[in-house]
Amino acid sequence: MSPRRNTPRRKEIRNQQGRQRPHGDEDSLFLRVTGGERRETGPDGEWVIRRISGAAAAKSYRCPGCYQEIPPGKPHVVAWRPFGDGTDRRHWHSSCWDRRSDRGVRMPRH
Repeated sequence: MSPRRNTPRRKEIRNQQGRQRPHGDEDSLFLRVTGGERRETGPDGEWVIRRISGAAAAKSYRCPGCYQEIPPGKPHVVAWRPFGDGTDRRHWHSSCWDRRSDRGVRMPRH
């Protein structure tokens, strides 16, 4: 039997200056928790979306798809138009976001 390997198997991660970065740096942690951003195009136009994990969801929001509350700790989607100031950013249930073209935005009942 061969001896145990005492050197790390992962390659070292280096930044632009050539210095070694720790494996748990802030950028990679942010992308792991939030899932990063991506663009989607649908019948309602182009959107930038970010999937929020339950661990990163700290506040309650109102979903524009079903007008129900998204409680803290519930995974959901944040969507906004790519060319704007961010005021149109909305928090959706993941299932409401996936079905938005089928049913559209629901208006609240009074």
